[in-house]
Amino acid sequence: MKRLYINGDWHHGASSYTSRSPSDLADVIEEYAIAGAQEVELALGAAHAAAAGWRHSDVQQRADTLDRIGGEILARKTELGTLLAREEGKTLPEAIGEVGRAGAIFKFYAQEALRIRGDKLASVRPGIDVDVTREPVGVIGIIAPWNFPIAIPAWKVAPALAYGNCVVLKPAELVPGSACALAEIIGRAGLPPGVFNLLNGPGRVVGEAMANDHRVDAISFTGSTGTGARVLAACAARRAKVQLEMGGKNPLVILADADLDHAVEVAIQGSYYSTGQRCTASSRLIVDEQIHRRFVAKMVERLSALKVGHALHVDSQIGPVADSAQLEQDMRYIALAQSEGAHLAFGGARLQRATDGYFLSPALFTECAPTMRHVREEIFGPVASVIAARNYEHALELANDTEFGLTAGICTTSLKHATHFKRHARAGMVMVNVPTAGVDYHVPFGGTKGSSYGAREQGSQAVEFFTTVKTSYTGC
Repeated sequence: MKRLYINGDWHHGASSYTSRSPSDLADVIEEYAIAGAQEVELALGAAHAAAAGWRHSDVQQRADTLDRIGGEILARKTELGTLLAREEGKTLPEAIGEVGRAGAIFKFYAQEALRIRGDKLASVRPGIDVDVTREPVGVIGIIAPWNFPIAIPAWKVAPALAYGNCVVLKPAELVPGSACALAEIIGRAGLPPGVFNLLNGPGRVVGEAMANDHRVDAISFTGSTGTGARVLAACAARRAKVQLEMGGKNPLVILADADLDHAVEVAIQGSYYSTGQRCTASSRLIVDEQIHRRFVAKMVERLSALKVGHALHVDSQIGPVADSAQLEQDMRYIALAQSEGAHLAFGGARLQRATDGYFLSPALFTECAPTMRHVREEIFGPVASVIAARNYEHALELANDTEFGLTAGICTTSLKHATHFKRHARAGMVMVNVPTAGVDYHVPFGGTKGSSYGAREQGSQAVEFFTTVKTSYTGC
């Protein structure tokens, strides 16, 4: 059984969970310990006790530790990618790519630890110097989702440690394996006891305790909008720092002047790869009515050629849905879309394969109105809806007609429209002629409106959340 990592040691939990592959329910991955109230108390106490020492640690120590973590992740990316593909359902190339990204993130923040900047300013009063410096926040509670089980923990844990914070990580219950593997690597890297802690367990036990405990100075959360709202309320009540990444219902606009074959490939990758289980997936395809029929025909042709299968099979392009609950949600929305009057142009059916898994044919809907529920609510599966637009101005209006604002994309050969869209799309990230899903690890990540709250994640911008600013005055 894989155990919990608390205060530099491995602990049994209050109960256990058996993880199975969504590609093959007969494939038992491992049994994992689940934290109860006692283990949560141990971890929070350990992180709180370690915070004073780690906040004053040498930046070279932090840099070297993070570099070692990143190096081991990269050296084992095929092994770790295979584990990730088994437990979450990403195809093996996608899973290996995610592990590689996690390793690169740790190496990036190894260098960022050496670049914590401040300012020295002249005071408006004679004989006084002013220093503006950054200090660690303290103990960071990290609540991670299941869809990127090593990359998202990496892009939260690495900057937290780089800037001198202690960490309590709660991964998603569905995918404990990748987080346990990460914890094993971190545990070998030379951190003092208590600086990093891993608590597998349900949100109602682990997540709620972290959100409400005064020893946790900040919460970084990625997950559903509803849970994010509860985390925000709990943190606001005790004035803790909070960072939320939540849902997305991202538009991809295809104008009449676009390279149609390229636009179709952008839509396929953005809407369906990783089984559509990405908050950045382009689930609303807004297409100029002049090319609407041709676009749909090419999409159906391309979808019919995609291979849905076991995540570890070399010819699989789309893996299974992550679990039975997500599959049921996908199927409910597919039925809802049809009841709303949308036309199912392709897919949307449960698929049988050689193994017993959660396989779903990618669904494409046409004749969709922007007011339909399946067009407005996040499905988090391989389902995309096509909406016809009269022209560019109408397409932009439709793109912005959502409570979310994570990513927005456009396919066009017009510099005028591309430039206008980048300025006027109400989203935190804008893509031109590239998929809405797929971002770099060294630049800011985050959205607007209901998608995000608080400081941006990733890149040098992460310093804003994981540090506080101190202004010091010295008389000369």
